Amino acid sequence: MSKKPSETPYTSRNHYSDKWQERVAQVAYRFNREYQNQPFDLPTEVQEMPIFREWITGTLSGRIASHFWEIAQPQKNQHCLDIGCGVSFLIYPWRDWQAFFYGQEVSNIARDTLNARGSQLNSKLFKGVELGPADHLNYSSDQFDLAIATGFSYYFPLEYWNAVLLEVKRVLKPSGQFVFDILNPEQPLAEDWAVLETYLGAEVFLEPVAEWEKMLKAAGAKVVTRKSGELFELYKVRF
Repeated sequence: MSKKPSETPYTSRNHYSDKWQERVAQVAYRFNREYQNQPFDLPTEVQEMPIFREWITGTLSGRIASHFWEIAQPQKNQHCLDIGCGVSFLIYPWRDWQAFFYGQEVSNIARDTLNARGSQLNSKLFKGVELGPADHLNYSSDQFDLAIATGFSYYFPLEYWNAVLLEVKRVLKPSGQFVFDILNPEQPLAEDWAVLETYLGAEVFLEPVAEWEKMLKAAGAKVVTRKSGELFELYKVRF
């Protein structure tokens, strides 16, 4: 499959970290293709994998998705930031919680879609989506009660996530919480899922859970809750 990170908005944005620019662009390109329903040219052996058939029929995402609200349901009038939000505002029930929602996303397709439709769903609660990577959040310090980052941690090495944690800590209020998920490489489905995602255009990092928890501790993040899924571990932490 051809890979064209230059087609994403990041290669010319010099305020993003050059170190991570190519990887951010590749992840954006992979999801732009999916959001635009563009075909993925995958080898026959990948298409014959059971996990591919689940992915192509749409059943996989529902089976493995991390529902952040199961361990951190937003409260009325809280200010919440969904990092790497994709098109989630069109899927999960954010309007029911009566909290104010902001987003940041690397896919310009997802950003444009949400900004066009979010305010139509609830113009008071939807505060818009910014374009940018997780290690450079386009928001003020101490702005949010809750930050969310599900669905993308495994596309980046732990070193990148050190920078993400610093940014999340900056934009959270002192009492704020951060909810995110990580891939558990010990799960039976992990290796096949990683192979599929790599062929879809975004390499997956199979980092041990123990290394994640070591990094969290070093960053001053205290684990409040952890919930295990079929593929991902969902964490709620405070700084």
